[in-house]
Amino acid sequence: MAKIAQISAKYIIHAETSIEGVVDKPDVIGAVFGQTEGLLGSDLELRELQKSGRIGRIEVNSETANGKTKGSIIIPSSLDKAETAIVAASLEIIQRIGPCNSVIKVVKIEDIRISKRKFLIDRAKQLLSTLMNDVLPDSQELSDEVTSSVRVMEITEYGKDRLPAGPTVEESDEVILVEGRADVLNMLKHGFKNVIAMNGSKVPQTIIDLSKHKTIIAFVDGDRGGDLNVLELTQVSEIDFVTKAPDGKEVEELTKKEIHKALRSKISAEQAKLELSEKRDKNLRTVKFSPRSQRDARPQQRDTRSNQSRFQQRDSRSAPIKPKKSISDDEKKKFSKMLEDLLGTRGAYILDAKLNVLGKVPYTELGSTMKSLTSGVYAVVFDGAIDKLILQAAERINLTHLIGMSSKVGTIRSRVNVLTIDAL
Repeated sequence: MAKIAQISAKYIIHAETSIEGVVDKPDVIGAVFGQTEGLLGSDLELRELQKSGRIGRIEVNSETANGKTKGSIIIPSSLDKAETAIVAASLEIIQRIGPCNSVIKVVKIEDIRISKRKFLIDRAKQLLSTLMNDVLPDSQELSDEVTSSVRVMEITEYGKDRLPAGPTVEESDEVILVEGRADVLNMLKHGFKNVIAMNGSKVPQTIIDLSKHKTIIAFVDGDRGGDLNVLELTQVSEIDFVTKAPDGKEVEELTKKEIHKALRSKISAEQAKLELSEKRDKNLRTVKFSPRSQRDARPQQRDTRSNQSRFQQRDSRSAPIKPKKSISDDEKKKFSKMLEDLLGTRGAYILDAKLNVLGKVPYTELGSTMKSLTSGVYAVVFDGAIDKLILQAAERINLTHLIGMSSKVGTIRSRVNVLTIDAL
């Protein structure tokens, strides 16, 4: 018997049935075929239509509750609209199913082609959205990548120092000076061709000569190393303008928008030098002492001068070592708390005899700061490792306690009390 599947039909008849009793699915299907037989003529006989494949398999879904049966009837059809409507109407004349009274009501006739058309439109929208969001941007990215690669290929070497540079340094009146090769590549990628790199912290002679006849814009990283490079450039060359990357960023990381913004914010070299000098003075002022602490330190200054002269003679193994001062439990607690506060900051606290914070400096500047001090400092607490150079600087200023996260000095004899976080 040839039967059509629901998916190949043009229409689907949906009907609901309510039966006053308990019946099975075969009873419902038998009633549909039996009670419509001969009603619609030979052309629309359900059995013949099903044999020819114009009516599909009749599906019945039912459930029984409280002695009554309710369910649904689904009949797929490949007849035309009128014939399908006639077959659907014929279901409603069925009044008994098995031994029970029943009522069948056609809910709707579904046009499968409309459902397929709706699915087609929805799916086409999804595919178009994917095309616009994914495929087209990829094409643009491919174009940008090719353009960027061509620009990066334009990197050259300039001068006797063979510095990384863009292709238009020689003919440009204005040249952008960056720190390294990676900075040059990033600038080229974003279309800046009049760029050259120092290629190190020392200013090459090529840059010094170039600054004499071209307008130089120094474009440095947004860190302390960038400040140091600016100071050196203003001392040995004739740069004209200075600009910096945003704080904590390097030129090689910047986007095109950030580069344009930085270049628009450039300042004269003289102004940059003045600002850096003021910044340096401000950092030094953070470790200056109040008049009272200086008065308290006067008796200690005389000892400091004698200790400094004694330190200068330390090459002799027979030089006496001053006994270390013991540390109190209260000091241990305060030092431990300060180390916890400094953890991860890479900073250092400079303290007086009352454990008041005289100043806070970066760990990288601790050595130079201690060299600039003379007296009045009781202890230094910092987030870093105690090494020989820091210990020597501590001895020069007659420091009592030197507290760090760890120690690299081992068992070196010293009049400074060296403590680590484990000892606290």
